[in-house]
Amino acid sequence: MLSFQKTRIGALELRNRIVMAPMCMNSADEEGHVRNFHVIHYGNAAIGGLGLILVEATAVTPEGRILGHDLGIWNDSHLPGHQKIVEVAHEFGAKIGIQLAHAGRKCAIPGMEILAPSAIAFDETYELPTALDQAGISRIRAAFTDGARRAVEAGYDLIEIHAAHGYLLHEFLSPLSNHRTDEYGGSRENRARLLMEVIGDIREVIPREMPLIVRISATDYYEGGIDLEEMVELVNLFKPLIDMVHVSSGALVAQAKVSSYPGYQVPLSEAIRSRCGVPTIAVGLITKMEQIEEILNSGRADLVSLGRVLLRHPYFLLNKAEGEVEIPYAIQRGFPFLRKRK
Repeated sequence: MLSFQKTRIGALELRNRIVMAPMCMNSADEEGHVRNFHVIHYGNAAIGGLGLILVEATAVTPEGRILGHDLGIWNDSHLPGHQKIVEVAHEFGAKIGIQLAHAGRKCAIPGMEILAPSAIAFDETYELPTALDQAGISRIRAAFTDGARRAVEAGYDLIEIHAAHGYLLHEFLSPLSNHRTDEYGGSRENRARLLMEVIGDIREVIPREMPLIVRISATDYYEGGIDLEEMVELVNLFKPLIDMVHVSSGALVAQAKVSSYPGYQVPLSEAIRSRCGVPTIAVGLITKMEQIEEILNSGRADLVSLGRVLLRHPYFLLNKAEGEVEIPYAIQRGFPFLRKRK
């Protein structure tokens, strides 16, 4: 089965092609620190045999959180917790990356300053954000850079930049949320400027061989926003600086209508992969091994990430493996069909 074959992202070898998607657990303490929950949660994912684990959206500033108990990486005090997550994942054979994020106008923490490219609220239930000035943009860039440095120090194997789901970097990309008239607004190149700068800044502070992934929303599902045609052009701008694109969609505007069904985002991954010539990760209501095999065998993606199914069934992969997964630890009686390979 192709799902269980070893593969690489750049120089990083993965034991198989199945990924845990980053999912916000909202289980940190009020200052964004890792708690025992996270060590167990991500440790279980590693024990479950996944090739790559992507840690949930981790805020590079306090106001970069979506909710008040999201993980943070804006302070050195966050490092010990992240180091523990990495240690446990590596002990059980998984590679692990972290998704660096800033919520932008979708921060919903009471009393927190809300920042965005333009003073446009997500909807009537959200606070009106403050439009970032040049100094504010410089602080955001520095925060992503510092977060990347800490991720390297914590021992993460790769970094994913969150530029999807209506959060800050996606807000800059889309004309629906970016009405700026300076060098960060207007043209496609201007709207992509901050993401390009963040990618370049991070490349300067991480090891040369460390993979860098960008998570995108390939379409805004709304007239006047980003569609697949424009996202192809946007990816072509930054693809020389990255190793892979994690292809999602939507969540920029509350009014967007999305018809979701098993694998509904896979055609977007296929289009980005074929038209941009860049490796992709497919995601989106993928819950069956048959789906995963079809996606990989038909060349629609290079890796497949699973989300909520792993919350319900953390040993999903072991239960489906039937001897295909190489297990780097003693097999317990619950999985008698698995054997540690010599």
